[in-house]
Amino acid sequence: MLMPKKTKYRKSHKVRKGGKATRLVDLAFGSYGLKSLDACWVTSRQIEAARRAMTRYVKSGGKIWIRIFPHKSVTQKGGEMPMGKGKGPVDHYVAVVKPGMILFEIEGISEVLAKKAMTLAAHKLPVTTKFVVKYASN
Repeated sequence: MLMPKKTKYRKSHKVRKGGKATRLVDLAFGSYGLKSLDACWVTSRQIEAARRAMTRYVKSGGKIWIRIFPHKSVTQKGGEMPMGKGKGPVDHYVAVVKPGMILFEIEGISEVLAKKAMTLAAHKLPVTTKFVVKYASN
């Protein structure tokens, strides 16, 4: 599972999800990518599940890049816990995804194969996505 080695503060604020992405908006490494169409928190488990689905489908061919990383900590208090008594312990980590962000990139395989692999990955994610292609400019 992905998680930060060290953070400045253990617990983070729950901020509103909104606005369009200004970073991670273009394909940087691969020829094909998976772009988000809405805002969402993607957990480290969901990222790992999507990565495994893609890797297993393309087998040994192709190179995959994960462009998002779960930096944000999410806390959870136990069930039947009374109100008050502070914030709960860190439960898991999430990546904050905004509309227009590239989530995954892939290189070294055909477009048909890449599209199928990205579709399998998209089924594992809580965000609506779109398959994007980088065309070489002549």
